[in-house]
Amino acid sequence: MPKNDDKIHFITTGGTIDSYYDGTRDTVVPYKESIIPEYLMNLELYAETIFSETTVERNFSELMMKDSREITKGDMQRILDVTEASEYKKIIITQGTYTIPDTARFLKANLTKSEKVVILMGSFIPLKGFTPSDAPFNIGYAIAKMEHLKPGVYVCMNGRTFLPKDIAKSISEGKYISIQKEN
Repeated sequence: MPKNDDKIHFITTGGTIDSYYDGTRDTVVPYKESIIPEYLMNLELYAETIFSETTVERNFSELMMKDSREITKGDMQRILDVTEASEYKKIIITQGTYTIPDTARFLKANLTKSEKVVILMGSFIPLKGFTPSDAPFNIGYAIAKMEHLKPGVYVCMNGRTFLPKDIAKSISEGKYISIQKEN
């Protein structure tokens, strides 16, 4: 197995970041396949830095394409299993914003491979078809934070890094907030 200490494994699960707006349903719906690999490959400046030299395909695992409100405990277990089995020490998991805190807490409680940096991220606005979208910034922020975080599980959204125990989604504000008292 090649050593991939500096490369990033992306695990995609759907959510708003990987969705399009369906006017007939008045909501966003996940694409059939993730658009994140294509988006990242088009950013040629990142390709050599974040992808394996051998095959780019190995850097992406599309587990499901679901609205996060449909994520089950079984889905979280599947995310955990792929994270545990990954040969990479740096993992970014894209997911819908409703259940990112739940998945982060599940991973934190059950991840046995302690040498990995695992970041969950998503967006409140789809990556494709909406301007402005927070998705490109959130992807770049998560990639940049990889270099500076100690092994563990984190949520990186909108320029902030949260521990699983500290995060909650504020629907009225359209952002994540810390549930711990800030000093």
